[in-house]
This record gives sequence, structure tokens and C-alpha cells, in this order.
Amino acid sequence: MTWQLRRASVADLHHIMDIERSVFVTDAWSEEMMRSELESDHTVYVVATALGAPDIVQGYAGLMVPAGATEADVQTIAVAPQVRRMGLGRVLMHALIKAARAAGVRDLFLEVRADNAGAQALYDSLGFAGIGVRPGYYQPDDVDAIVMKLELSRPSTAVGAS
Repeated sequence: MTWQLRRASVADLHHIMDIERSVFVTDAWSEEMMRSELESDHTVYVVATALGAPDIVQGYAGLMVPAGATEADVQTIAVAPQVRRMGLGRVLMHALIKAARAAGVRDLFLEVRADNAGAQALYDSLGFAGIGVRPGYYQPDDVDAIVMKLELSRPSTAVGAS
């Protein structure tokens, strides 16, 4: 399947929240929290729609990257249940990594549920490495979070002779 990615806006909030509630059943963000994320000057959120269906959001992902920061955090990523296991999570993560690089980020962090082997495998395949555990981070399920880090290569600067 082919997707189109675009910058998310508050107009996408309803679609994002539908996915949020279906994916994160016990620990979904509130609509107010998500709205704040979408409106923030320090975040980059993208939505994925099916090619030719720009109003049908099938996934979203967000990055917290304050201006001038060398570190950024993947805030969230979710794919609608009906399009899981089709590569959309990877597409969304590549978009966040690209946005982080464009912002000059050197270290990209995320937390992932210890019981989400599929997501962990995706992040491993993208070069993220586990660096710690946050016990009981995901509530009310009392599930640990594995903290992962991706070191982004610095862009090379060519110095030309004049």
C-alpha cells in the first residue's frame, strides 16, 4: 500500500483520537493533550493517508524537538488496526527521523512498552538501542517502558577551496 504523509493539524484531531483510542485502549492521551501537541511550536506531527484519500487518516506520529535542541523525543506513533503490518509504522518513523535530522538533532529518544515486541523490533531495525528501563511507566497497566536511543549522524560539511 502507498501512503501520503503531510503535516498534521488540529483539523486532524478527530481522526487521530479515533486511532489513539483504538490502539492505546487503557492509556490513550486525552483530546486536550493531543490538541496541545498539535498546536505546539516544539513538535512536528505527521499523518498518513491512503494515496488518493487525503481525508482518511491511517496513522500518525509526533516528535518533540525544541528549536536549537540537539536531542528530540518521539512522542507517539500509532497505526490504525486495519492497516497494521503493512509497513506504515516504518514510513512514519522514517518521517520523524528525517524531521529530527533536518532540525539538527544528534540524539533521538523514545519509550516503548516492554510488552510490545513488534514495536521494539521495528525500532531495533531502525538502529535504536535500549539504554534503560522506566519501571511501571505505562499506567494503569503497570508496564515498564524501555528507553531507546538513536544516534543520528551529523551532516558532513564540505569545505571547498576558493
